[in-house]
Amino acid sequence: MKVQQSKKKFELTTEMTPKGDQQQAINKLVANLNKGVKHQVLLGATGTGKTFTIANVIAKTQKKTLIVVHNKTLAGQLYSELKELFKNNKVEYYISYFDFYQPEAYLPSSDTYIEKSSKVNQEIEMLRLSTIQSLSTEEKVIVVASVAAIYPAVDPKVFDKFRIILNTGANYNLKQLQYDLVRLAYKRNDVNLEPGCFKVKGDVVEIMEGSNNQEKIRISFFGNEIEQIAKMDVNNNTVKEIWKAYVIYPANEYVADSSMFEKSLANIANELKERQAYFKKHDKLLEHQRITERTNRDIETLSETGFCPGIENYAMHLELRKPGSTPYTIFDYLGDDWLLVVDEAHMTIPQIKGMYFGDRSRKQTLVDYGFRLPSALDNRPLNFNEFESRVKQAIYVSATPGDYEKKKSNNLIVEQIVRPTGLVDPIIQIKPSTNQIISLCEELDAQIKRNERTIVTVLTIKMAENLTKFLKEKKYKVAYLHNELKTFERDKVINALRKGIYDVVVGINLLKEGLDVPEVSCAVIFDADKPGIFRSRDALIQTFGRTARNKNAHVLLFADNVNDALLDAINETNRRRKIQLEFNKKHHITPHTIVKPIREDLHGKSDAKALEAIFNKNAKVNEKSGSRAIKTLRKKMNEAAKNQEYELAAHYRDLIIELESKLK
Repeated sequence: MKVQQSKKKFELTTEMTPKGDQQQAINKLVANLNKGVKHQVLLGATGTGKTFTIANVIAKTQKKTLIVVHNKTLAGQLYSELKELFKNNKVEYYISYFDFYQPEAYLPSSDTYIEKSSKVNQEIEMLRLSTIQSLSTEEKVIVVASVAAIYPAVDPKVFDKFRIILNTGANYNLKQLQYDLVRLAYKRNDVNLEPGCFKVKGDVVEIMEGSNNQEKIRISFFGNEIEQIAKMDVNNNTVKEIWKAYVIYPANEYVADSSMFEKSLANIANELKERQAYFKKHDKLLEHQRITERTNRDIETLSETGFCPGIENYAMHLELRKPGSTPYTIFDYLGDDWLLVVDEAHMTIPQIKGMYFGDRSRKQTLVDYGFRLPSALDNRPLNFNEFESRVKQAIYVSATPGDYEKKKSNNLIVEQIVRPTGLVDPIIQIKPSTNQIISLCEELDAQIKRNERTIVTVLTIKMAENLTKFLKEKKYKVAYLHNELKTFERDKVINALRKGIYDVVVGINLLKEGLDVPEVSCAVIFDADKPGIFRSRDALIQTFGRTARNKNAHVLLFADNVNDALLDAINETNRRRKIQLEFNKKHHITPHTIVKPIREDLHGKSDAKALEAIFNKNAKVNEKSGSRAIKTLRKKMNEAAKNQEYELAAHYRDLIIELESKLK
């Protein structure tokens, strides 16, 4: 890593040009940012290319950008797309690095203590560290993050302090370099060089940084002088680059300043005394015993090794922060001039709002019952006020902006309604609930003749089950897609729908099933006029959008009344459809259904029978076959991650978690 900060500009590396009404959206967003507008909304209909629009905004404004989205799968897709659009710039990926995470908790009602259990994904851990390093050393960086962005990170001043600057020809003792590497949390391993390790052979030190498993740094000494600094390919051990100067950053993102360690331990001991006095005063002897034993054990382990299980609960003391102070996050690495993009804002903003309270409620119970010191509450995500205070300029992106985004932007909404494909929003038809099953069958018959697929949403599990059973009896090829289906089963159903093995899928909330299937041209909604979260204005519009990848898109609603939510959803869809049709007519555009390749089932053909047997509900999985399957899936997950196929990698991860759960 170069010592001097790179000033390379953002450069779009694509031959694509803005289409539809992308250009007008880009112009308005950029103009608002240049005028200093702090909050604005990009209302982008499904399939209008919102990511490409945002990429153009970044290129035109040259602002360091943080994009936050509500789940890992979407974050992976965005990261992959932006890496392609900005091949010559730093595009980073920052999500929770746990494949599995069970937080520490206590359930007073059953007197059950649950220890923290987790599995760290090393690939993601490297990407997180790469994010922090890029933000520390580069002016032009794009970070795609999940809501993990609001969780604690190392103090930027500490991270910047803990680095080794190497210069060719400089005097540097080899033993001193080893000492400095250990101070940066590197481990010596002369047998197997892994990320975060170094090895020494004669006058040569080889280092594999924590953020990279494809390259290593070779430092050659001549006496006490650095003779050469080379970047090596780990696969064939060839020299890729020779450096005159190089900066080595910590092996992981949780480096601690040992110069403050003695004071930190003293502060932990003082807080323990205060807590002991509190429990003794209130005659809580069991809690007194718990906190005494645990904290003394942790202090002893910290003083001997610099680490202990649950070390994050002492973050306030280790960073010498005041009680109640705001923890450091990657927001502290972004500087004074940067852009926040909140993707799928109607989902992401509520998730950010809820994180703080959920985390605090769980930890407060641990504190009250003597499992943790009160300072553990300061190892927390940002609360929503803290999040808002860090925003410089923001674009909230959604097909259905929520009340928060509208209010925050004073209804400054930039619309992107026209799709580059020319596809338009669906035609909407309302029918009474009387004879609705007969009407559904008539619609399905027409759909099958056109070789097109249908999704049906209902409000209750019982109705979904009964409707699925009825349609099967009538010889329709139907599947019930519900929450209890695991990743393996859900993926099989969606692929089967695309292939025509099923003609129709029935579900309750198909919005969260990842059901973007171009072959689906019709959405049928039962009880469309009933109040509730699944029949809100925004939920209805999102459901309508499931058909918008097909040129024959249409929606059939069964309703006896037209309430406000239904009327608003229909009016908004018709408004968008009118704009799209007028644009197509003006520019002589003929819409065509999106052609999207059908991905083979996640496990691949060779493993199909073995994995299908393992994931069968009634199957008994022995440790040998289960372990073999997990090994296969983990290999596929890592391959997918390396190929930047993050949606596929996320599916493999879910399969591994489900299989491990079944083995337990």
